[in-house]
Amino acid sequence: MEPLAWLTCPDPKLSDALAYLAHNPGKQLRSRLTLACAELIAGSPVPEATWVGEAIELLHTYSLIHDDLPAMDDDDLRRGQPTLHCAFDEATAILTGDGLQAAAFQRVADIESLTAEQRLSIIKIMSTAVGFNGMVGGQALDLAAEQQAISVEDLRAVHYLKTGALIRAAAEAGAVCGQATLAERQALVRFAEAIGLAFQVTDDVLDVTGDSAQLGKTAGKDERAEKSTYVSTLGLSGAQQEAERLLLEATDALSVFGDRATPLRSLAVAMVKRDT
Repeated sequence: MEPLAWLTCPDPKLSDALAYLAHNPGKQLRSRLTLACAELIAGSPVPEATWVGEAIELLHTYSLIHDDLPAMDDDDLRRGQPTLHCAFDEATAILTGDGLQAAAFQRVADIESLTAEQRLSIIKIMSTAVGFNGMVGGQALDLAAEQQAISVEDLRAVHYLKTGALIRAAAEAGAVCGQATLAERQALVRFAEAIGLAFQVTDDVLDVTGDSAQLGKTAGKDERAEKSTYVSTLGLSGAQQEAERLLLEATDALSVFGDRATPLRSLAVAMVKRDT
């Protein structure tokens, strides 16, 4: 899957920025989640889920570009290469992120093999996930919590939005592609809510235990920014136990699917027991 391959832009600088991003598209865990959820429901691969997964990845890439800006997390390394505003400039990074967000919704709107109802549902899921009651709201809460200690409950609330919302959207969009029943869709949402938090807990652990070359992003930046993390709040061992607890909660939510959910369970384990 190459989520950026179809994008074009008349401006040479923005075209170069897109090519720069396409050089290393990341792990694409969210699009894999969309594909796996759709296939679980449909019982076979769903081509439309590939395109929806691409749209989800465009949103994710946009969020990383903007999160790395000096006004946000002020980072200079992402996916093993200089962040976009460092490789180019802030204006190019902002415009590229804006364009990727718009392109994500265009991608879904163009999938004519989905019904109009499915497309509208997916667009609603995606827009909610990245808006004020999703990723944007979570990022604002995260910035407000810098240089202070917050409770683990408040930490969960931050990352339920900042990280978890788009992961939840990826799974739910896959469910819509596969034409899930309401009960099936609700089960996948419960799964995704737990695995989204587990994914963030693992991120916090790796920020402490990994190094920049291994992670492809700046290690130890949360501590330097004096951010509350699962490690600073629960301790390293406590954070690792929390990741395991959430992983179990996620896989338990899939019990209604029986053995059909084995590929999705394997993906969940890979999302949590990773080293990058």
